[in-house]
Amino acid sequence: MSDCDHCSQSSCAGCPSAGEKKVNPQDVAIHQFLGQVNHKYIVMSGKGGVGKSTVSVDLALLLAEKGFKVGLLDVDLHGPSVAGMLGFSNAHLMAKKDRLLPFEVNKNLCFISAQGLLQSEDDPLIWRGPVKIGAIRQFLSDTDWPALDYLIIDCPPGTGDEPLTVVQTIPDAEAIIVTTPQKVSLADVRKSVNFCDMAHIKIRGIIENMSGFICPHCGEKVDIFKSGGGRQLAEEKQLPFLGQIPIDPMVVAAEDNGKPLQDLSEGCRKALDDIVNKL
Repeated sequence: MSDCDHCSQSSCAGCPSAGEKKVNPQDVAIHQFLGQVNHKYIVMSGKGGVGKSTVSVDLALLLAEKGFKVGLLDVDLHGPSVAGMLGFSNAHLMAKKDRLLPFEVNKNLCFISAQGLLQSEDDPLIWRGPVKIGAIRQFLSDTDWPALDYLIIDCPPGTGDEPLTVVQTIPDAEAIIVTTPQKVSLADVRKSVNFCDMAHIKIRGIIENMSGFICPHCGEKVDIFKSGGGRQLAEEKQLPFLGQIPIDPMVVAAEDNGKPLQDLSEGCRKALDDIVNKL
């Protein structure tokens, strides 16, 4: 038994009986990588089905179009969809010299997803908490990321292992919270806001997705799920409101073809551009 077994941690500071604190090489690698990324955004929501992954992919693509170097990290381990949206459904992650090689979408955008670890896109990923935590950290530490201006992390809904691991590993990241106008979605999103407060994560703003449908013939907007709930929540919580994204049928068709942003309506494209300009 060492002399420090009955000491408090605070009283051990400077104690000659205390051993040297070991440095975790993975922590060092993560710190070095993140230190070179100018902007880190966690896209999250308390509710599933709000279009969070679509928003993540669209923001990443638009930032890349503007000439920024962007990395997209899909940590929705049990329901990864980023690979399929970008046309990499059946692609497998490769490694070189013990470093994972991210998938290259274009010269400015690359991404990592657990989908690349599976033989088929229909295969389930059956992992418990510790394995998920280890995988997320490894995606950050052992991936051959290029120099990035933006890192966008697509989280699963809720406040479980994945978002908790991300905020603990990247404490200077900012959250982008996605909601739809319905009350049931807004109620769950409040939990995400409170989660960020408890984790001391700055909230960059709230996005209201699926905010009305713009008729392709007359241009009139129809509020299918009502509208304005995201803005009201932002005002209630005194948070920035980043914008409203209307429903666009072409979004689904483009993503199914692995070509997001293709043939978007003018209203949807403008809404996304306005949001990107605020980042």
